[in-house]
Parts: sequence; C-alpha cells; structure tokens
Amino acid sequence: MSKNRMEAFSDGVLAIIITIMVLELRVPHGADLAALLPIIPVFLSYVLSFVFLGIYWNNHHHLFQIVQNVNGRVLWANLHLLFWLSLIPFVTGWMGENDFAALPVALYGIVLLFAAIAYFILTRSLLSIHEDDSALAIALGRDFKGKISVVIYLLSVPLAFVSAWIAGGLYIAVAVMWLIPDQRIERTLS
Repeated sequence: MSKNRMEAFSDGVLAIIITIMVLELRVPHGADLAALLPIIPVFLSYVLSFVFLGIYWNNHHHLFQIVQNVNGRVLWANLHLLFWLSLIPFVTGWMGENDFAALPVALYGIVLLFAAIAYFILTRSLLSIHEDDSALAIALGRDFKGKISVVIYLLSVPLAFVSAWIAGGLYIAVAVMWLIPDQRIERTLS
C-alpha cells in the first residue's frame, strides 16, 4: 500500500490542529501592554503545544521518508497517534486558561504520554512490515529518546500535583530533547 495518502492526511490533520489552537488565542480588550498580561499563560501554553506538534510533524515526516510501504495496521496506528494529537488544543486551552493549575497540567501530560505511546506503536507497526535489517530498523535502533520521553511523562503527571511548574519543566525538557530532528533517519538515508 502506498504511504502518500496517509502522509497527506496526517499533514492536513496536523495543520488543522495548529489552526484550531491559534484560533483559541483571544485578542485582548485594550491597546496597552497591561491588556496582554492576562493572556500570557494562554500564549505560553500555545507556544509549548506548537513546538510539540512541530516535533511530531517533523519526526513523522522523517519517519516516512525511510518507510517503504504501509498496511491497514499502520493506518490505524497513525490514526491512533492523530487522535491523541487532536486533543492537544483542548488541554492546551484548559491549561493556559487556568494559569497552569495542577489538574490541567497533569491532563496535558497524560495526552503527551499517550501521544508518545501512540508514536511508539506506529513505529512498531511499521517495523513489523519491514525486514529486520531494513533501513527503517537500522535507523530506529533502540529508540532511547522515545523510551525516555515516556518515562519523563510518567513521572511528570503525578508531579503536576506536587508542582505544576516542575511538571511543566519536564515537558519543556522533553521538547528540547526532540527539537533536533531525528538524526538516525537522516544518517541512514545519507
């Protein structure tokens, strides 16, 4: 099965998710800098989520540069990933509107956790239809960053109830870790 339609669909869904997020940013009722203060938490949560969606789009794009084909299982795994990513605008808005309160921050982490698990399932589904010595298998390797991300999210969710700022710092740490595109795939393609 060709991968092109799945890639185009995924790109479209991610573009819509980002559009929904930016439309949630409300214009302040005032023309001075003080009018911007109340929307700072909403803007900060938007920036964090935009970065995460950009990371997912970038790594999804890299992943499918090396993939030879897809099957129905891969299509469902990809939809599973898109489901969790589609919840990001909701948790982003809830977290920002409530000044990073514990429960919204924890739920944000749960969505990030399940998106990371979904991405892992997608990679395993792809590996199942490629040879053990394929370029994909070689490029993915042990996937340390993917596994450590899941561990960090698992820790951050309960930590949100201790300190939402610590949990937020852990989310930022994961984002920083993933800002550089997955070099394993680029090296394998070279």
